[in-house]
Amino acid sequence: MYRKHTRRAAKAAFAVSLGVALLIGLAACGGGGGENTTTTTTTTQASGKPTIILGSKNFSEETLLGQLYGQALQAKGFKVVYKPSIGSSELIDTAITSGKINFYPEYTGVIVLDLAKEKSPKTVNATYRAAKKYEDGRGLTLLDSTPFEDVDTFTMLTSKANALGVHKISDMTKVAHFSYAGYPECQTRATCLLGLKNVYGLKQVQFKPLSTISVYTLLDNGTVTAGDGFSTDPQQLQKKYKALVDDKHIFGFQNVAPVVSQKLLSGSNGRLLEDTSNAVSRRLTLNAMQQMNNAVVVAKVSPTIVAKKFLQANGLA
Repeated sequence: MYRKHTRRAAKAAFAVSLGVALLIGLAACGGGGGENTTTTTTTTQASGKPTIILGSKNFSEETLLGQLYGQALQAKGFKVVYKPSIGSSELIDTAITSGKINFYPEYTGVIVLDLAKEKSPKTVNATYRAAKKYEDGRGLTLLDSTPFEDVDTFTMLTSKANALGVHKISDMTKVAHFSYAGYPECQTRATCLLGLKNVYGLKQVQFKPLSTISVYTLLDNGTVTAGDGFSTDPQQLQKKYKALVDDKHIFGFQNVAPVVSQKLLSGSNGRLLEDTSNAVSRRLTLNAMQQMNNAVVVAKVSPTIVAKKFLQANGLA
């Protein structure tokens, strides 16, 4: 009974501290729900504002991003229908090109490398331009990108990396065989397993697809040697884990930008939609995303609540 009450008290205390951190700390550094209706058209409200059908991919950061953009737009009078956990970039790309959604947050390098199948540009700005050009040619467009980027990381336990004497990904060529965990789509991506095999020459890797178990859990229990982490994962801040240097640059530049149907921006409220979304993007620094991801992933606070607190702290809701 004591432990149960202690946990409740700790959770309540965290809720208070979270509010303070998001209202003060994130505002300084940053300077809904799962409705499941299906539609294939953009409807218009009595106010003249189009309905935003906002999709997100199947991991926590995407859910959080969807709530951040969606709640800010709702605060400006737009009706937002949430379509969470659609799946991989390939699946959500099909959803937006078929009209089932008309807005979703995507990583610019993913657009260029994994969707457009182009070579990796040399800079952040070149990556954004290439991604926008690709989307503009399909009846879509990109809004402004975020200051933060979330790149794949070749992640290991620090103790394992030290035991093997590896510091950069190319060092893995001296390891006779190793296992690597990642989402199923990792197998077909140049920014993941294909890049490890074809660019780094790591043909000795055995791939382990992730399902509901975190890559960090598999690393902790010794099931895999390494895995596909992400730079904004809160675990990346722990000394327990080490991200090997991507010395051949297969992971590219991965800032976030909303992919939007051009039809959404064509009406009289297009400028308001664009300005609102861009205002959210400007405040999404690496520090802000790491803190919010930590609240969602580690402390298990709802992405809806975390997004609301952040937007309120920044005057966007």
